[in-house]
Amino acid sequence: MRIRSTLAAGAALVALAMSPLQAQMKGADLRVGLNTMLEEHVYLAAAATGAALGGRQAEFEGAAAALDLNSVALSKAIGSVYGPDAEAAFLALWRKHIGFVVDYTTGLATKDKAKQDRAVNALLGYAGDFGAFLNAANPNLPKDAVAGLVKTHIVTLKDVIDAQAAGDAKGAYAKARDAAGHMKMIADPWPTGS
Repeated sequence: MRIRSTLAAGAALVALAMSPLQAQMKGADLRVGLNTMLEEHVYLAAAATGAALGGRQAEFEGAAAALDLNSVALSKAIGSVYGPDAEAAFLALWRKHIGFVVDYTTGLATKDKAKQDRAVNALLGYAGDFGAFLNAANPNLPKDAVAGLVKTHIVTLKDVIDAQAAGDAKGAYAKARDAAGHMKMIADPWPTGS
């Protein structure tokens, strides 16, 4: 899918409509919002996987619903920069990776090593897809660099889930904190492409 609206074109329009300070503030607001939403993504995903592994169905459903609301909010932020086509494409792609995390968690809960391996391979493939998506939206975001950052996110979230499955609450929370802190490396380049 070709995304018509690139960050460069959006930045040019914003610059025409705003003073340089106003344009910087808008970019900063978006960066802060993305950082907040991506950190929230990690904590909500960890809440959902922890509840699923613990057999707490109502808690899982609540966390999963909140996680989907977070996904929609992220897609709207992407749409505010890259346009409505990118917003829709992002949401579908983002939800896909959450499905792979669910598959991994289910495989871990049922001790199905093959399902775990398929989910990890799908998640690693997703990293490349996500890198390609952002690179298509903004050529200033190198596909391989973005894919590498997303791969790190996947590995750190997998570590959280593994600690949860092992009953290591202290380790799971420490790893979730690390994973949430890592999201800044993913969020910061999106609005500016640098």
